[in-house]
This record gives sequence, C-alpha cells and structure tokens, in this order.
Amino acid sequence: MGKVNETLSYSAEGQELKGYLAFDDDAGPRPGVMVIHEWWGLDTYIRERTDRLAELGYTALALDMYGDGRTGESPDEAGALMNGVLGDMESGTARLKSGYEALAAHPAADADRIAAIGYCFGGAMVLHMARIGMPLEAVVSFHGSLGSFHTPEPGTVKPRILVCHGAADSLVPDDDIRAFKSEMGTAQAEFTFEEYEGALHGFTNKEATARGQAHGLPLAYDAQADAESWASMQRLFNAVF
Repeated sequence: MGKVNETLSYSAEGQELKGYLAFDDDAGPRPGVMVIHEWWGLDTYIRERTDRLAELGYTALALDMYGDGRTGESPDEAGALMNGVLGDMESGTARLKSGYEALAAHPAADADRIAAIGYCFGGAMVLHMARIGMPLEAVVSFHGSLGSFHTPEPGTVKPRILVCHGAADSLVPDDDIRAFKSEMGTAQAEFTFEEYEGALHGFTNKEATARGQAHGLPLAYDAQADAESWASMQRLFNAVF
C-alpha cells in the first residue's frame, strides 16, 4: 500500500482522542515518534510535520491533547484549550500516556524505540514526559515552554533531550531557561540546549508571522532556524535509533 495517513482514535479517562497517524506500511515495525501540537491544537501544520517524519522512515502519531480533535482559531480559544490541560496535569499526563500506549501498540511501530517531539505547548508536554520518566529514547522541544510540573530525581530522566529555542523568543523568560538548565543538571539528564539567533516564538511554523501580525503576538517563522532545528532532531534520532 505504501504511505498511510489516518485518524487513530484512542481514549483517556473516558475522553475520546483523535490522533493522526502516518507511516509507510511497505516496511516492518520501525521507530515511533509522538508529535505534540502547539496551543492551536492538532491542525494542518502538525499533520504536515507528522507526514515529514513518516517520510524519514518513522511511524509518527500526532496526539490530540484537547479531545475530539478540537482546535483554537484565536489566541483566546487556543489559550482556553491549553489552560484546560495545564490546569489539570493529572489528566494531561493520562492523555500523554494513552497516546504513548496507542503508538507502542500499533503494528507499524517498534514499542522499544519511541521518541517524542513537541511545539510550543507541545514542547512543554514532551519535556514533562521526560521529567516523569516515561520510557522514551529522545524528546525534542521546538520553541517550547520550559516550566516544570514535576521535578525529577537524579537519574530518573530516561530520554536524551534536545531543546530548540529561539534566542529572541520573548515568551520564554530567561529565568525559565536558567531554571531548566539547572534542573536538568541536577537530574543528571543528557540534554542539549540550542539557540537560534534572532528567532522568535513559533519559528518552525510558516503561519506564525501572519498569526503574530493578526493577533499582536511576537511570533514569526524563521526558515534557517526551522531547517537547523529539524536537522538537529534528525541527528539525535539517528544516534538513539
């Protein structure tokens, strides 16, 4: 059949979640990659990123963190959806674990080789998965929030961590960067923190500039930072897989 793109339904705490799965079924089981969306939700941009991972040879699952595939069209809508998760991280964690289990159980995925990437809100979520010791090989945060919902004990962070951060991102405070680096050092985590000069929040999303202008937000696409961060992700995956 070749390339497969389909909705994968799963659930957590009685909430139906509608993920987006992409893979090439001409190959056998291969490493799986979870993709966690921005605060906008599981939209076209996240599906495109998921497709790109499938083209690289992975079985990729974009998680639905809001339920029923809901997305936000405005910052107010997106913020309300995001804060609904951040305000109840017990349920948020259940949704992350359910997505992991759905991917690990899929016949196209190798359950022993799974990583996670996330954007903006999703970056915070993949770092949370690392902090709580989920059995991942690697996590990559693209212009993600760095605040912690759980402080890991030394030696409990299992995946290798890559943080891709825009050096001009005003939505991620410098204090959060310092605190994150200190936290990861104390936890004895293996992490890399990359900064891209001049890059603002949302630098991987081609819609970021227009959205920023429309809503008065400091967002912008940066082609160089996008390319460099994607290449860094590939190098990490090549190393762990």
